[in-house]
Amino acid sequence: MTSGEPVRVAIIKGDGIGVDVANAALAAVDAARSAVGGFTIDYREIAGGAGYFRETGHDLEPGGEETAGEADAMFVGAIGLPSVRKSDGTEIAPHLRLRDRYGLYAGVRPVRAYPNAPRRLADPRAGEIDLVILRESTEGLFYTAAVHGRSEIVDDFEARDIMRITRPTTEKLHRFGFQLAERRRRRGARGLITCVDKANVFVTMAFFRQIFDEIATEFPDVETGYNYIDAQALDLVRQPWEFDVLVTENIFGDILSDLAAALVGGMGMAACAEIGDTTGLFQPAHGSAPDIAGQDKANPLAAILSAGMMLEYLEGKADNPSLGVAGRLIDDAVYRGFAEKRIRPMEFGGDMGTIAVAREVVALVGEARTREVATASA
Repeated sequence: MTSGEPVRVAIIKGDGIGVDVANAALAAVDAARSAVGGFTIDYREIAGGAGYFRETGHDLEPGGEETAGEADAMFVGAIGLPSVRKSDGTEIAPHLRLRDRYGLYAGVRPVRAYPNAPRRLADPRAGEIDLVILRESTEGLFYTAAVHGRSEIVDDFEARDIMRITRPTTEKLHRFGFQLAERRRRRGARGLITCVDKANVFVTMAFFRQIFDEIATEFPDVETGYNYIDAQALDLVRQPWEFDVLVTENIFGDILSDLAAALVGGMGMAACAEIGDTTGLFQPAHGSAPDIAGQDKANPLAAILSAGMMLEYLEGKADNPSLGVAGRLIDDAVYRGFAEKRIRPMEFGGDMGTIAVAREVVALVGEARTREVATASA
């Protein structure tokens, strides 16, 4: 695509608070677009989720997968309802199928401490937490996730799932991780990349580590480390400030990213990007929380931060720096909102619901851009 074309974003708001937080995220995106200028967005909403499945028997509208893949990026609110399940007992999860179909191998889960947000660790160094969990998102143990129909059931007596690690995907994952570590180092981070596996027990994990070592030779200036998954879980509680980029298999990353989210407030701060060679999917990592849906109680910041990541991703795809500026405005607005105690989500015992938090982020985005312009003119 050329820099003058509208960027196309497919929207699946999904279920429960997915609708609430998606609306908040889009409001932040539109505020950043208005503040920065220089780009337009063509939204296409796709019906889907557990509620849609309950009504129609399909988890996405006809042609929805194709429409999502044709877009420059996808944004998902939250999908799934505990009360709506398929015949095999699993929940509705079309986003897993989208990851698989479009090869969205790089699951990027930033974990950052914010001023005045809850911290579960008493150590003052917990305020320095700023790391990224890079989770492979198409293989590993999720390769046979129920949505893919690859599990083996033996006479209603035994069920088998497969841990699949392939060279092409793992090479791309590790290379993505090393490049991410390089970018973070240029921005002032340590630039350390740690391979998290269980290479002492599983052949698949030994293979995962072998490929990590091979790719490391392409990046001789990047500092590397290793940790077994159980030790890494311990270290995320014991000394999370010592880590920068953690690269790991699918289910290990799934578990670690939720643990890490708790260290910086909770799932309401858990932003997520799933990036492949041709497109990306962006969503909060939390669930649909149907018990509070539509009640203006959900923390929309994970969705808002995911939307900021989407704009930064689109900067490269569209070759348009304005998109990156807009994405960083959102990220900076959230940080400043906590620092100035202007963002106080109910999730953290504050007095601000979904709408109020979104409005404050929109205001902060506008103020940040005004200050930038004033500074440039001075």
